[in-house]
Amino acid sequence: MQRHRAEHFQTRPSALALAGPLRLYGCAMGQKRIHLVVRGRVQDVFFRASAQREARRLGLTGWVRNRPDGAVELIAEGEEDQVKDLLAWAQHGPSTARVDKVDTRWRSYTGEFADFRIMNET
Repeated sequence: MQRHRAEHFQTRPSALALAGPLRLYGCAMGQKRIHLVVRGRVQDVFFRASAQREARRLGLTGWVRNRPDGAVELIAEGEEDQVKDLLAWAQHGPSTARVDKVDTRWRSYTGEFADFRIMNET
C-alpha cells in the first residue's frame, strides 16, 4: 500500500503545472504592458473599435480612447508576443485610418484590467 501511494505522488502533476502560466512573485513571466499614442487621421475612422477587436482577438486587456488633440491613446497588457502584434497593427490601424506616428512606451505589467474597453475621451 505504501508503494502505491508513493507512485501516485510521483506521477501526479505539480501544483505549478496545474496553475496555468507560471507566475513568479505575483507577475506572470512574459507579460508586458504598452502605452501607445497614435497620431494621424485616427479619429472618426473606427480606430478605437478596430483596436478593441484586434486586442480582444489577441487576448489582451486594457483600454483605448480618443484624445482632445486628435490622437488615439491605448494601453494594453498581455503576453509579450501578442502585445507586439498589437503594436504592429497600430502602425497602420484599420484601412480607413492614416497613421503618421506611434509614440510607444513599454511599462511593467500590472494585471489591473479584466478586458479591453473603449473609454470616453480624456
